[in-house]
Amino acid sequence: MPDYIGAIDQGTTSSRFIVFDKTGRIVSVAQKEHEQIYPKPGWVEHDPAEIRRRVEEVITEAMEAKGLIPSDLAAIGITNQRETTLVWSKTTGKAIYNAIVWQDTRVAETVRKYVAEGGQDRYRAKTGLPMTTYFSGLKIRWILENVPGAREGAESGDLIFGNIDTYVIWNLTGGPEGGVHVTDVTNASRTQLMDLETLQWDDEILKDFGIPRQMLPKICSSSEVYGHAIFAPIKGVAFAGDLGDQQAALFGQTCFAPGEAKNTYGTGCFMLMNTGEKIVPSQSGLLTTVGYKIDGQPAVYALEGSVAITGALVQWLRDNLGIIKKSADIELLAQTVNDNGGVYFVPAFSGLYAPYWKDSARGVIVGLTRYVNKGHIARAVLESTAFQVLEVVEAMEKDSGIDLADLRVDGGMVVNNFLMQFQSDILEKPVVRPVVQETTALGAAYAAGLAVGFFANTDELKAHWTEDFRWKPCMCREDHDRLSHFWKKAVERTFDWVE
Repeated sequence: MPDYIGAIDQGTTSSRFIVFDKTGRIVSVAQKEHEQIYPKPGWVEHDPAEIRRRVEEVITEAMEAKGLIPSDLAAIGITNQRETTLVWSKTTGKAIYNAIVWQDTRVAETVRKYVAEGGQDRYRAKTGLPMTTYFSGLKIRWILENVPGAREGAESGDLIFGNIDTYVIWNLTGGPEGGVHVTDVTNASRTQLMDLETLQWDDEILKDFGIPRQMLPKICSSSEVYGHAIFAPIKGVAFAGDLGDQQAALFGQTCFAPGEAKNTYGTGCFMLMNTGEKIVPSQSGLLTTVGYKIDGQPAVYALEGSVAITGALVQWLRDNLGIIKKSADIELLAQTVNDNGGVYFVPAFSGLYAPYWKDSARGVIVGLTRYVNKGHIARAVLESTAFQVLEVVEAMEKDSGIDLADLRVDGGMVVNNFLMQFQSDILEKPVVRPVVQETTALGAAYAAGLAVGFFANTDELKAHWTEDFRWKPCMCREDHDRLSHFWKKAVERTFDWVE
């Protein structure tokens, strides 16, 4: 049996390849960024050919760095930026347009049209998702409507669709020479084209969106053998795990029991709670999605809360205001004061995500007096992340009827001890950081390892999960209630700013 398992982590800004050992520790890693393309305001694209090159380069680098050969890897998993949309020719392998990234808002007018005809929740019962610019379905429609020859190519069977996972697997398993055209249930659940119950493409929605079924990939589980690599550094290795990035983090954090949840702190925050084999419709502004599916077992579902601006607010303080020189400086600056001085910062720069979903909201700083200094502003910036997560947790507990025992955390901001302690205080729950914080790639590796017997079962994965640090709440009830009250009051001040 080989000693290692590999994972491709194809994110929004970079591609990585990580090799893990049997205990989930990192053996080798390589990372390369790719270009962000902004053709018009609100449009965000990636060059598919560049992404393919970057993936091949990081695989080569990580394998060569430790002198690894294909037979050293038991299998490879992939995790990816979700919702990002690609259409390419299965004959030539060339994309007919750049990848349209999940953040792209070019279909806003189309969304308004569909909402006017049938309401924002017209497909929520089937897909768990509201009508927004976020998901892949209307991005596919845009390509078919706006790229010359696209609809004819799709209807003839030459043009095929995939999110980034599908594109990478197809290329690395053969491309035009027999590449495997697959996706998994987690990525499929973010297209707004899959029925959550049947786990199949929904013909009614495809008809509404004008998308030919034959261009869509086969929907598979998140953990099974899809095909084998033809790319030399990993030739013959099985592709056996596939999860969207946030679901992969849920898997990597071993949140396998209903009620277990993880929160990833990055540019924004993405929190997922395992709801078991039960589809839980949200009444509180959350998304219902597939958490994961292991081959031969029922799908496991999740509730998801998305917060648009968290780490990005620290960058804003650094780049736009120049209050700090580097992001890490914010913790020390925030600790120069004993409290927020009455200041609350709601970063609704492009509207509010969960649980409000208000496009017309805009950011506010409230509670300013002559007493306030840059330390108070820095503290309010960090506290805003924790407050936004609190509102998502409250919505999740309300929807699921499950009281969260603790919150498992990962992502770039979890090294900020002040933020993590305040998060625990405002949640009134323990916050737990694992030893291995590359949980997204680890989740993809775990899924692949399960499929080929490298790992015996999820109990073995849970045994590998190790706690690095646990923050416990220590704020008095009076302070907690006062801070929460004024945060909610501040949020209300952002509503309907854009007329």
